[in-house]
Amino acid sequence: MQDPEITWKSWAMVGLLGLVWGGTFMFQEIALRSTPPFWVATARIGFAAVLTWAVWRARGGRMFTSSDSAWGLLFVTSLLSAAMPFMLLAWGQQFVTSGFTGVSMATVALIVLPIAHFVIPGERLSWRKTAGFCVGFAGVLVLIGPGALRPSGDAMELWGRLACIGAAGCYAVSSIIMRRLPPLDPFGLSFATLAFGTLFVAPLALATHGLPASPGAKGFAVLALIGLVPTAGANLLRILVIRSAGPVFMSLTNYQVPLWSVALGILFLGEDFRWSLIAALGLILVGLALSQWGAFQRLFRRA
Repeated sequence: MQDPEITWKSWAMVGLLGLVWGGTFMFQEIALRSTPPFWVATARIGFAAVLTWAVWRARGGRMFTSSDSAWGLLFVTSLLSAAMPFMLLAWGQQFVTSGFTGVSMATVALIVLPIAHFVIPGERLSWRKTAGFCVGFAGVLVLIGPGALRPSGDAMELWGRLACIGAAGCYAVSSIIMRRLPPLDPFGLSFATLAFGTLFVAPLALATHGLPASPGAKGFAVLALIGLVPTAGANLLRILVIRSAGPVFMSLTNYQVPLWSVALGILFLGEDFRWSLIAALGLILVGLALSQWGAFQRLFRRA
């Protein structure tokens, strides 16, 4: 396993991921109006698996690209990177505020940092990196506002919060494991995570909600959209970033998602502009600069 290499391409992919995932909430809210949560998760992963399978087969259908293979580890990675977090978030969001969900996703970066220190070469903890991630997390808190940790009043709120934190933990651990997998074709890895995820989520959706009713043409189109773009396309980008630049760098996306979500809400949904958006942007950018100072220096030296 080589040390992470952060390039201009890495920054472009992370920026694009933040934008795509930040816009997902608008479309998922529409999908949930006609489809139960676990079936939304199943549709997202299922549509994405079909598209990724087609691309993977067209590229030769390779999986492991060396004599090493680790199917068991690949299966665990698949559950932790797609199936489990999708289901935990879908269930947990019924009982918690949206602000808490945003904060819980931002904790992915803070969970990844200490784990990567011990198991990933080139991801050692430093005061600058730690400070950068903490400043970025503070930016997310400023963005979401005082209601970030406000109770929802639901009797199941504690369990809902644990589910959201559990989803963040799944994303963090799967990023670490994915980096430690033997050499794989990136399209094969993307297809495997989605295919295994579909096989896990679909039976649970059936057991929980029964057979899904028709969502109608609009609902079907929305489900297809969130499956093909923020799930299939973004899942491949996520894998490419983790395998090349490392899980700590990938976790920077989690600070961008709530920022893009608020910005897109202002631009396309007519939501009120808040000055906290500017303050949060400043904190997140300072956090990025601190945590990735070494990567910036190497990048500009090469340029």
